[in-house]
Amino acid sequence: MARSAHDQHLHDLALLRRVRDRIDRDHARPLDVPALAAGVGMSAGHLSRTFKAAYGESPYSYLMTRRVERAMALLRRGDLSVTEVCFAVGSSSLGTFTTRFTELVGMPPGEYRRRARSARAAELPSCVTKQVDRPIRNREASRPRPA
Repeated sequence: MARSAHDQHLHDLALLRRVRDRIDRDHARPLDVPALAAGVGMSAGHLSRTFKAAYGESPYSYLMTRRVERAMALLRRGDLSVTEVCFAVGSSSLGTFTTRFTELVGMPPGEYRRRARSARAAELPSCVTKQVDRPIRNREASRPRPA
């Protein structure tokens, strides 16, 4: 029996929620779009298109945002190096991690870690730091203008 377009849409949304939940839960594990798609019985292309239509970004972009958010928390803690944080959040390339971190946060992870250390010294509550420093989703961080 064929599904109506509405029923198919609802079914796809339920599958997309499963994918998003898996990314949220397993962001530190090796994940890629083909594996995520296979997990819900979709092709990688269909998953990418429907995920972006539903959530405004690709599954890969969503995964990287999750990894950067977790990296920000680890960097604020201050007990791990940038390289250790990179691998702790599931990135396998320090260069790719640093590039994506910089795109989302507006500064490289090393600078973010130094600023977080300064904020701790100024005794800002962590809830304030976390809210102010959230990664920017669905757009690039504005580049600082040269003086």
